[in-house]
Amino acid sequence: MARSKVGLGSGARFADYLSTGLLARAFPAAIINEELDAHHCNSERVRTFPASAVVYYTMALSLYSEAAYEAVFAAVAQGLAWKDHQPVAPVTVVNSAISKARSRLTWKALQAIGRRCLLPLARPEHAHAFFAGYRLVAMDGSNVEVPDEEANVQAFGYPGSRTGQAGYPQAQCAILTECASHAILDAELGPYQQAEWEVAAPLLRRLTPDMLCMDDRGFVGYAHWQAGLQTGAQLLWRMPKSLILPVEQLLDDGSYLSQFYPSARARRKRINGIAIRVIEYVLPQVPKSEPMYRLVTTLLDAQEAPAQDLAQLYHERWEVELVFDELKTHLGQRRRVLRSKTPELVRQEFYGWVMAHYAVRWLMYQGAAQADIPERTVSFTATVQLLRRTLPQSGAIPPCAPKTMVPAAV
Repeated sequence: MARSKVGLGSGARFADYLSTGLLARAFPAAIINEELDAHHCNSERVRTFPASAVVYYTMALSLYSEAAYEAVFAAVAQGLAWKDHQPVAPVTVVNSAISKARSRLTWKALQAIGRRCLLPLARPEHAHAFFAGYRLVAMDGSNVEVPDEEANVQAFGYPGSRTGQAGYPQAQCAILTECASHAILDAELGPYQQAEWEVAAPLLRRLTPDMLCMDDRGFVGYAHWQAGLQTGAQLLWRMPKSLILPVEQLLDDGSYLSQFYPSARARRKRINGIAIRVIEYVLPQVPKSEPMYRLVTTLLDAQEAPAQDLAQLYHERWEVELVFDELKTHLGQRRRVLRSKTPELVRQEFYGWVMAHYAVRWLMYQGAAQADIPERTVSFTATVQLLRRTLPQSGAIPPCAPKTMVPAAV
């Protein structure tokens, strides 16, 4: 029995600030075209579906994850179809034309667009955004299912299971997130069998000296720590209890200074050590807590960053777990998240998914700032639903956009 194609449904009136171009404000057309040119995949002639529109379409795929490709294209086309500031009827295209348009892109162009546009949103006055003047960011990883196509299997692989092979191939992803805003600042995608820290390693290049980066045990290694240190950022990472960290100086707050060595041999010879501070604590009042938690940090001064403050601060890292819930449950609508049938298009869709999430978070933060309300009181789910209802009627993806992000009025 043939599967019915799913449409978008009817929508309500769009808020005024969205009609000025949400996606193009967060991802300006000028930047998109510059990166498309740099990656040699921009449209060389006038097309019904130019390359810049394909980028916005790739973002919209995540907003309408249950809709047919043609229906998503119609939503994008209506946003693009403006002439003399008046809406005109968009053309209709078939699925094969959409696939051909997507094949002219490259995922590296979308990644580059993201790296220029995925900017921190939090300001110093925002709660839980900074510590000792450093912007709080966190890294984490997860897995996403992709369609069971031979090319995807070869590129990403199957996860194992107790009964053998799992149902769908999976890719492994890692994200760098601003804790306060949940804005994704960078993302990487790799094969399922690749080590988690290898997938995440390129994210360290996005750290800046004004950041404090928190990380979990799965990412910690000497080379990884050294790479983070070289960015000038401060680090607060959880460390396995099995790693030998000799006490060199006990501090008044119970933490101690130590050296992080690349190997047991280097530790014996005391060469290539990196100065770190170790914080070990227990959570006796928390059910099912571990016997001991160990954090290591580049913040060596216990007066500037007391151990108790850092232990409490580390739990802000769990905000990145909520980001994956937003991506998979609320934006992905609890379905198999990525639906493209080739590795190239899977990667394109992944970065479109990340950028769509950022657009929602950008809108939430701008709206909260204009309304003078706490940003964490704005509903992610309600904002996504608003976008889904109204994007087709909004002109939210205009053919021209400001070169810089301008706060939207609520």
